[in-house]
Amino acid sequence: MSAAPPPPDPATPPDGGTGGEGPAATPAAGTTARLPRPTSAAGTPDPVAHPPAPPASGTPSATVPGISVAPPNGRGGGAAWRGLRARRLVWLLVVAALLAVAVVLSLALGSRSIPPGEVWEALRNGGDSQAARVVRDMRLPRTVVGVMVGAALGIAGVVLQGLTRNPIAEPGILGTGQGSAVGVVCAISFVGVQGIAGYVWFAFLGAGAAGVAVYAIAARGRGGATPVKLALAGAAVNALLVAVVSGILTTRAAALDEFRFWQVGSLADRDAEIAWRVWPFLLAGLALVLCVARGLDALALGDEAARGLGQHVGAVRIVGGLGATVLTGAGVAAAGPIAFVGLAVPHMARALVGPGHRMLLLMAGLLGPVVLLLSDVVGRLVLPPGEVPAGVTTALLGVPFLVALVRGKGGRGVAA
Repeated sequence: MSAAPPPPDPATPPDGGTGGEGPAATPAAGTTARLPRPTSAAGTPDPVAHPPAPPASGTPSATVPGISVAPPNGRGGGAAWRGLRARRLVWLLVVAALLAVAVVLSLALGSRSIPPGEVWEALRNGGDSQAARVVRDMRLPRTVVGVMVGAALGIAGVVLQGLTRNPIAEPGILGTGQGSAVGVVCAISFVGVQGIAGYVWFAFLGAGAAGVAVYAIAARGRGGATPVKLALAGAAVNALLVAVVSGILTTRAAALDEFRFWQVGSLADRDAEIAWRVWPFLLAGLALVLCVARGLDALALGDEAARGLGQHVGAVRIVGGLGATVLTGAGVAAAGPIAFVGLAVPHMARALVGPGHRMLLLMAGLLGPVVLLLSDVVGRLVLPPGEVPAGVTTALLGVPFLVALVRGKGGRGVAA
């Protein structure tokens, strides 16, 4: 008679695993042994041996405002990214179409309206008719200068708002506008220069000297050229330059008659020679600001965050400020001080394409000429046969925008 099997050990789990100090069970043939899950001292799963599972593919990844990140791989996130890109592309095409319309209106409308068909014929085949000469010799150079100046001021406004983190910053914040005014007044009063083409070089030199002075003042002291110090230095230099201009004009009355036509800001009587003198500086300024587009995105998060992202904050401010100064100086030298284009256009562009500066600079370069050319056309039509300077019409259109901006911001504007 065989002996009865021994009773099961209470320390042995029912599934054949090991318990206590009992012998380990041998897995059956053809099966795989399941290793025990490592645990920490507290009895919870070890996160090193068993890291948490990655999020689901459709979960959108975190993004930082103003910083370009790679689109998520998930189906939902990828669709959102493609939708954002499509929206930006649509707005770029719409604004490009508006620019084409503004160019046609600038060539066709004025004290004498010319049908678009005759405008096209004059551009394509030339001709000796009065309409062809008006389009080719007067309105075409005026329109080209308007496109260049509008793009320069719009892009410079985007860069300066990014550098100072100040939503009401505009190209004159670095003293470039008043610097150009000092250069023109000195050219008229002491050198005897007459004519808009002769003012260009002096206005550009004055703008550059003012921008360098503002940055040199702001860079002194602890912390370097911070946004607040740049704004304060710009205000101080602007006040000084206004006093210099007023002092010269009060002692030389003949210079006042020449200067007042330039000071108001206008595209009238701008010829092809001015465009040829200005465009190299516009290209140089544009190249500088495009080099710091990513740096401007990082600066939107603050100086410390920008350094953490690998950006050299000082270099970004120097290169971006130099590019904005070159663009502003060239624009002001060509057309005089045009108000509100550099302030309003960056906000309009940001509302359409978002805060990323690479796309923002492109949109501002398209929107600036649209605003300036349409303002110039309105100025030609309101008081025929005379015209209101473009600097006046942009100010009249810009004041309501500035009021709406202040109301929308609730009085909060300047960020340190």
